[in-house]
Amino acid sequence: MLDTKPITVDNVVEMRHICKSFGTVQALSDVHFALRRGEILSLLGENGSGKTTLMNILSGIYFPDAGEIYVNGNHVTIRQPKDAFDLKIGMVHQHFKLVDVFSAAENIVLGLPGGRTINRRALARHVREIADQYGFEIDPDKKVYDMSVSEKQTVEIIKTLYRGADILILDEPTAVLTPQETDKLFDIMRAMKKDNKSIILITHKLNEVLAVSDRVTVLRKGEYIDTVLTKDATIQSLTDMMVGRSVSLEIDCPEPQNIEPILKVQSLTVLNQDGAKALDDVTFGVNGGEILGIAGISGSGQRELCEAIAGLYPVTGGSILYRNVVDGHEVDENVVGLNPNDIVKKGIALAFVPEDRLGMGLVPSLNMVDNIMLKHYRKKKGFFVDRKTSRQIAERLVEELQIVTPDVFTPIRKLSGGNVQKVLVGREIDTHPRLLMVAYPVRGLDINSSYTIYNLLNEQKEKGVAVIFIGEDLDVLMEISDRLLVLSGGRVTGIVDPRCTSKQDIGLLMLGQSIDNEKGADAV
Repeated sequence: MLDTKPITVDNVVEMRHICKSFGTVQALSDVHFALRRGEILSLLGENGSGKTTLMNILSGIYFPDAGEIYVNGNHVTIRQPKDAFDLKIGMVHQHFKLVDVFSAAENIVLGLPGGRTINRRALARHVREIADQYGFEIDPDKKVYDMSVSEKQTVEIIKTLYRGADILILDEPTAVLTPQETDKLFDIMRAMKKDNKSIILITHKLNEVLAVSDRVTVLRKGEYIDTVLTKDATIQSLTDMMVGRSVSLEIDCPEPQNIEPILKVQSLTVLNQDGAKALDDVTFGVNGGEILGIAGISGSGQRELCEAIAGLYPVTGGSILYRNVVDGHEVDENVVGLNPNDIVKKGIALAFVPEDRLGMGLVPSLNMVDNIMLKHYRKKKGFFVDRKTSRQIAERLVEELQIVTPDVFTPIRKLSGGNVQKVLVGREIDTHPRLLMVAYPVRGLDINSSYTIYNLLNEQKEKGVAVIFIGEDLDVLMEISDRLLVLSGGRVTGIVDPRCTSKQDIGLLMLGQSIDNEKGADAV
C-alpha cells in the first residue's frame, strides 16, 4: 500500500519503505531517502550498509522488493537504467564505462538514438557549451586512451548532463584525484547546484563530505539512521552515526626507532606492455622501523613498482638491493631477475599485499585454512600437507583481527571486503617479514576495518619492519607515513616529510610540478 504522507515540494526524489534482499541477506530494510532540488547530499555508511544498493535501485540497476519511489512528486516505477534516464537521473560510477578508442564526444553520444552518422561540429559545440556552463575543461576530439583520470571523469559527468540529467549520483568521484583536481570537481558541483541540479555524493572521505555537501544521510546495516545538516555535523559525529558507537579517529604515527636500511632501489626502469616506460630511473631507500608512503595519481607506476620489488614484474634497468644476512654478515643482494620463489630461497623475508585481493592475493574459492596453507606448504617435507598448523593460524587471526566469518572453512568469496582484507594482511604479517608492501589496503573498506589495518601496519613498524604503503587517500598517507614518496608519470618527483609539507604541495608533485625543497622535498 502506498504511503499517504504528502510529498515535500522541494524534494525531487523521495524513496519510502525501500526493501531489498539477495537470497537470505537483507541489504535494505524499510529505508527512507529524500533529495531536495538544488542540493548536494552525501550518502554515508560502512561497507555493507546498503548505500550502493539504494542508489542502484534509484538508477534502475536493481528493482526493489518493496517500497515506493517519487520523482518530482510523481509516483514512478524504475525497472531499468533507461527508465532512470527518462526521469533525468544519471549515475557516474567509480569505474568508468568508456570506450578507450573513441573520442570524448563519441563516448558522450554512444548509445543515444540517431542515424549511423553524427554531426561532429554540432556535437562538439554542444559539449563545449555544457563545459563552459559548469567550468569543465574538455577536448571533444581527444581519445580516451590519451586522457588522465580526471579527464575521463569529466567525460562521464558531461555524458550524463548531455542526456539531460537533473539528478546526478556520483560514486566515490574523488578516489583517484589529486587535491587540486578534487577542489576543481567541487567547484563544478557547486556550479551545477547553482543551476538547480541535485547531486548525491557517495564517498568514504568525511572531510570532503563536510566541505561540499548540504546534508548527510547515514545508513547502517541496511537501515536508515538519520539525515543531518552538514553545518551541524563533525567527522566524529558522522563516524559515530555510521558505526553506532564512539570510535577513535586517531592514526598513531610514533617516531621511528633504531631505523636500519632494508631496501635500496637504484635507477629502476620498467616498461609496460606497450613498450612505454612505466617506471623511469626510480631511486629511493626504505628503512626498517618506518612507513614509507607512496602517493600518485592512478597509473603513475605504483603497481609496477611494488610488483617489480616482489619479483612479479620484469625489470628493464637498474637494481633492487635487499639487505640480507648471509653467513652472519649483512650484504646487499640484487634480486632483479629473480621470481618470488627465488627470493624466498635466498632467505629474504618479504611480504606483499597486492591491490587485487581476490585475484592475485587470495583464491576466492578456497577457505581461510587453505589460503593460509598456500604460504606454508613448501616448508612441509613429505607427501602430506599440514592443515593443522594452518588451521591454528586461521583461528588465531579470526580472534586477533576480529574477522567475521561463520568458521575458518568458509570460502573467502563469501566474506565481506573488509574481512577478506584482514585475512590477506594477517596472513602476510604472520610470515614475520622484514619488508612489508601493501597496495591500497583499505580501498573500499569501512572506517572500522580501515583503522584495524592502520594499527596492524604501525605494529609492524614498531617491530622494526620496513613498511611500504601505497595509498590513494592523501590525508591518510600524510598522517601514517614517516616519509612520503611521490610518483608522477613513472618518475619520482619528490620524497617529502609529510609533517612539514602541505597537501597542496604534494598535489603539485603528483601533477609532476616542482616545489620548494625547503618545504621538505628531497632533491631527486
